[in-house]
Amino acid sequence: MDTISEVLIIVLAILAFLLLVTGVGVYFLVKLGRKAAVTAKQATTRLTTHVNAMGAGEAAEVERLRLDLRREVSLTRQAVQTAEQQGWGLGDLPQLLADLSRQADVHDAQLGMYAQQLRVSAYVDHVTLGKLREHQAKLTAMCARIRADLLGHQVQHASAGIDDLHVRTDLEIEARRGVPDPLDEIDHLYRRSTERREDHS
Repeated sequence: MDTISEVLIIVLAILAFLLLVTGVGVYFLVKLGRKAAVTAKQATTRLTTHVNAMGAGEAAEVERLRLDLRREVSLTRQAVQTAEQQGWGLGDLPQLLADLSRQADVHDAQLGMYAQQLRVSAYVDHVTLGKLREHQAKLTAMCARIRADLLGHQVQHASAGIDDLHVRTDLEIEARRGVPDPLDEIDHLYRRSTERREDHS
């Protein structure tokens, strides 16, 4: 009887372990599936924007504005990340970029809604389009200013390094030339004075 109960306990322990492993596996599969769904939705949105931007008319123009803004924010994010990796002192710039990215996402959604309304309705609100263009110009100008500032700092830092290298190169070349022999200089001066005497005579 004891052996049967031991076998039952072992079987139950194995079943509990298998259920635990299955539960963990299902949890990670669901999590992975959600992440894949979000990624697929983002890819579909981007693809749709690219396709819509190829058309003609105001809706296509608005879609092109969306693509321009995404490119500007992406380039600015890359510039900030590169500066962070190189150890530049960025101050509040990363936080500012995060706020700018969030605002760009809001603007992108507004552009998307406006483009969708343009495609399905014959009535166009030109005042709103003007405001959207104004916001677009401000956001892209901020991105360009951030990148220009980062590039200016990098060029300034590189300039100091180049100046230092230039000085070191000059010193090394002078050191390799060696000090002229004073006897050679005396000999040279003597020959010149002799040549001058011969010329005068």
